[in-house]
Amino acid sequence: MKAEKVVLAYSGGLDTSVILKWLANKGFEVIAYVANVGQNEDFTAIEKKAYATGASKVYVMDLRKEFVTDYIFTAAKANAVYEGRYLLGTSIARPLIAKYHIEIAKQENTVYVAHGATGKGNDQVRFELGYYALMPEVKIIAPWKDEEWLSQFEGRSDLIAYAKEHGISVKASTKKPYSEDENLLHISHEAGILEDPALRCPEEVFSHTLSPKDAPDEETVLAIDFVDGIPVKVVDETHGVEKTDPLEMFLYLNKVGHDNAIGRVDMVENRYIGIKSRGVYETPGGSILWFAHRDLEGICMDKEVMHLRDMLMPKYAEMIYNGYWFSPEFEFLTAAFNKSQELITGTAKVALYKGNMIGAGVASPYSLYNEALGSMEVSGGYQPVDCKGFININGIRLQAHHYWLKAQAMEKHGSR
Repeated sequence: MKAEKVVLAYSGGLDTSVILKWLANKGFEVIAYVANVGQNEDFTAIEKKAYATGASKVYVMDLRKEFVTDYIFTAAKANAVYEGRYLLGTSIARPLIAKYHIEIAKQENTVYVAHGATGKGNDQVRFELGYYALMPEVKIIAPWKDEEWLSQFEGRSDLIAYAKEHGISVKASTKKPYSEDENLLHISHEAGILEDPALRCPEEVFSHTLSPKDAPDEETVLAIDFVDGIPVKVVDETHGVEKTDPLEMFLYLNKVGHDNAIGRVDMVENRYIGIKSRGVYETPGGSILWFAHRDLEGICMDKEVMHLRDMLMPKYAEMIYNGYWFSPEFEFLTAAFNKSQELITGTAKVALYKGNMIGAGVASPYSLYNEALGSMEVSGGYQPVDCKGFININGIRLQAHHYWLKAQAMEKHGSR
């Protein structure tokens, strides 16, 4: 009988290497899928290890450019931030990874996919909701929620023993005492020594940003051009560098963000499943992009559109965080945000200095800013006397409320 194919999301680490061998030993033909979303890895070595561990085929997909244009830029247009601080670095990458996971499964004519996400985190939800949205008939193998697996592997020591038994190479015990997830948008650090939120994150944890103390003693000034809310050019006016390719632009924003200590966040957040967890994030390029985009909107976006968008943004960020990128409600809000970005075109300048981002000027051919109207020195065609009636009308309900409160107080006083 021909073995059933399963496509495994494979990283080359201990967990997914053991899962690969475990699935093969259960009789599956395992196809390894490696998604390059900008993590600093040796993908040739990962591919070689997958074959050595028992994969029948290995797909290594370079998804970085699509990650920037279709995922990072989509979130940036909405200024999406989860719980006021997290720029959703891991969350934004997951639907893209899930998309190609399913595409490979379809190409291989199988409905079986497998992943190594744990049963306590958000990624299990993000991956599996993506699978169901893109292949409703999918059959998901999630070992960390499988009773047979859990009875065999209680922790890291069991995984290492299994790996050694089956000749799977395991890196020497230099594992960092915390967990990391890295991609083009950010790197996250959590668990292990970071689980106590009362303790400050050690400086040696950070890898994508310099400490402000080590950053240069001069500003770096960037000019970022946008067309309909999408960045199209980055010019480093301090160092004379210009980038126009989306991937190259973002890589450069990461570089100058790193050098100027931009984008560190240390927070306790609410996972979708209800557990609070501490996350330490570094998002250098994303932080600059979000800041510049919002600054430009200040002169280009209508007031009521902006305020309505800002009301909807937390829900949009929550959808991304919780794994609903491919949901109808996400498509609905994305269409609304895309509409809001029409004519968000122009240049935003940002000065970077020792962890700070400082607006350095915005300009747009579609600016709604009227210097004469905004000036305290000239009328600019504005009639201040018109405000008398405007304020009187808007004060009617406040007066009525006051009289009601006064009546209530008198009635209460009189009943004593």
